[in-house]
Order: sequence, then structure tokens, then C-alpha cells
Amino acid sequence: MQNISRDEFYTKIGKNVAKYRKRKNLSQLELSLKMNYKSVSIISSAEICYEGKHFNLEHLLKISQILDIDICEFFK
Repeated sequence: MQNISRDEFYTKIGKNVAKYRKRKNLSQLELSLKMNYKSVSIISSAEICYEGKHFNLEHLLKISQILDIDICEFFK
């Protein structure tokens, strides 16, 4: 991961969040609600890095707890 750009890094994380969310059969809305958000905008935007939106560490911690996976899985 040494030669990866910032955008590639955030895109990889977003794709991994989407992959593990789908494996748990959760929609973007269901995940958003479990994170105490009322809309899917943060999840949908960050999963595809739309307009530079991305998950922060607090988001990733919450998502890993909700999905019951090791937070490190998002970085692989």
C-alpha cells in the first residue's frame, strides 16, 4: 500500500465497507440507521468516494462493530 494515492486509499475502504455490509445483508439505509443517521447520504457517498466524501475513523469503528468484523478488514 506504499504507492497508493489518497483517493485510491479511500476508494478501497469504501468498496470494502460495501462488500462487508452486503455480506451481512444490510442496506445502506439499515447501516445508516444503526449508526444513528437519518439518511443514507454519508454511507452512499463514502462507499463510492463521491465528491471526495470518505469514512473517518469513528465511522469505521462504528461500522466494524455493527458488522462484527475487525476494523483492519476495511484496509485490505
